[in-house]
Amino acid sequence: MQLVYVFDAYCGWSHGFSGTLLEVAARRPDLPIDVVSGGLFRGPRRVPISRFGYVQGANARITELTGAEFGDAYQRLIADGSFVMDSEAAARGFAALRQAAPDRAVELAVALQRAFYVNGRSLSDEATYRAVARAAGVANFPGPAGVAAAQVDFDRAAALGVTGFPSLLAVEGDAVTVLANGHATADEVTSRLPAFRPLLEEQS
Repeated sequence: MQLVYVFDAYCGWSHGFSGTLLEVAARRPDLPIDVVSGGLFRGPRRVPISRFGYVQGANARITELTGAEFGDAYQRLIADGSFVMDSEAAARGFAALRQAAPDRAVELAVALQRAFYVNGRSLSDEATYRAVARAAGVANFPGPAGVAAAQVDFDRAAALGVTGFPSLLAVEGDAVTVLANGHATADEVTSRLPAFRPLLEEQS
């Protein structure tokens, strides 16, 4: 069994879930976590951020529930309104980070979201990924992956039935159990795992 975390680097609720994700990973190091990009802002949703009038209210709610930080540099992007969130570009960059350090995918996903939501860095800029890789000590970062790598993630998210972000799933063979969709605490997530514990104990 493994956990699959489907997020979008441009999703504020995914940013808010970062603390829960890190805590779950720390509590259950026996469960590998595969991180997959979901593709929230593509096609007709790839428009200036000012078109999403709910963003400020949603961010306030995310902070209230999770304590997530939205930095001044990001707030300036919101105020300007012309920034375009491109989930394909974000997925390509994350795919390359994940390939360079697959065992650190959770950490890198969280760092990538901080780059945008705290530091206001564009996830369409290769320099952002190089900065994240450098800060994490990932020396072999090759630069953003191709379009096909992003599509593989989008297709996998769809195959798992994910329609909202973030989603944390327990996957064992063909069985998929939703552990979190949107906001959840680490206690809530881990409380939904008991059905799998006997199998884990047998394998230990």
